Amino acid sequence: MTRLKEILQIEAGWLNEAERCPSPNYNQRPDAVPPRLLVIHNISLPPAKFGGGYIRDFFLNQLDSTVHPYFETIASLQVSAHLLIERNGHLVQFVGFDQRAWHAGQSHYCGADNCNDFSIGIELEGTDTIPYTEQQYLQLARVTAALFAYYPEMSAERVTGHSDIAPQRKSDPGPAFNRYYFDRLLKRELHG
Repeated sequence: MTRLKEILQIEAGWLNEAERCPSPNYNQRPDAVPPRLLVIHNISLPPAKFGGGYIRDFFLNQLDSTVHPYFETIASLQVSAHLLIERNGHLVQFVGFDQRAWHAGQSHYCGADNCNDFSIGIELEGTDTIPYTEQQYLQLARVTAALFAYYPEMSAERVTGHSDIAPQRKSDPGPAFNRYYFDRLLKRELHG
């Protein structure tokens, strides 16, 4: 088997193939803690609608609350993820991986609180119940392999869903996320 595409490169915390849209919603990791956990999320704005650029606007604090009633409830939030994988597989990076993005909220993983301190958050454009696209799975596998190569503390055992680190609050990436299929693609990406 061959790799899905050529290996992605990370330079100074940024993916070489990602569109850069720097978000103001980040800060430094405490005591230069390196990332060791990958958290998979989903997002769609408005809910269950795709495209339109509203996710980008949301992470850049530029969401127009008059466009949709739901936006009024979230427009004042200051959140971000490191990376968004759109439905067509397009990569948009908002925060450098070495920085602390504001994606996990109140969270807990293997005895440690505040997962933002030591994790990387990747958003898939989607919902808990609508299947993700093939392009998203392929890109997620490529990005994950690049992260493992760049950050030695990250591994397949340290990939989790938002629902696993904040089970009382979150349900993403939801039952629509085929973890078995993603793991197969990742294994192929890692081992060729």
